[in-house]
Amino acid sequence: MDRATDGSGDDLDGVLDAVGPRLKALRQQRGATLAQLSEATGISVSTLSRLESGQRRPTLELLLPLAKAHAVALDELVGAPATGDPRVHLRPQRAHGRTVVPLTRQPGGLQAWKIVMAPEPDRTPEGDGLKVHEGWEWFYVLAGKVRLVLGEHDLVLREGEVAEFDTRTPHWFHNPGPGPAELLSLFGPQGERMHVRARTRRD
Repeated sequence: MDRATDGSGDDLDGVLDAVGPRLKALRQQRGATLAQLSEATGISVSTLSRLESGQRRPTLELLLPLAKAHAVALDELVGAPATGDPRVHLRPQRAHGRTVVPLTRQPGGLQAWKIVMAPEPDRTPEGDGLKVHEGWEWFYVLAGKVRLVLGEHDLVLREGEVAEFDTRTPHWFHNPGPGPAELLSLFGPQGERMHVRARTRRD
């Protein structure tokens, strides 16, 4: 049976077509530019841009350094979950000194992450630089404290508090200590906003 009759060619095309949006979502979640990713991987900016837009098909030679730069397994980069298994297999990643656990596996659209941050009382926005990129972010502090610098605002969020913002606004966040901090992050790379519904309380 050839690929034209068994449908495997269509499946392969679907997997390859999904790589570009996945690469873009990973890069935007890390707050990296194409130029920064090019420097880390040795792949030209034009090639990276064409990969993300789907104008160039991914090859193993390109995917290996990208998987290393994004700190993800190669099969996760190409989206190869176990057949018929709806569970998301959590694979913690290390990024910018933080442990990031992806809670979704589909490319593009809303992405969910759990982020665990060790206390870094000496870290400053001046030292790291504020990030600006396309998208909309919502996060909920599960434990500890998170300092958020957003434009002209400098806030400290504690357990149970929520923030959401347009990521085109210069922003930066970290854990001021003294203990570890955990947060749940929802990120829309195309600017999708979160809609949270709460049941009204009756007297």
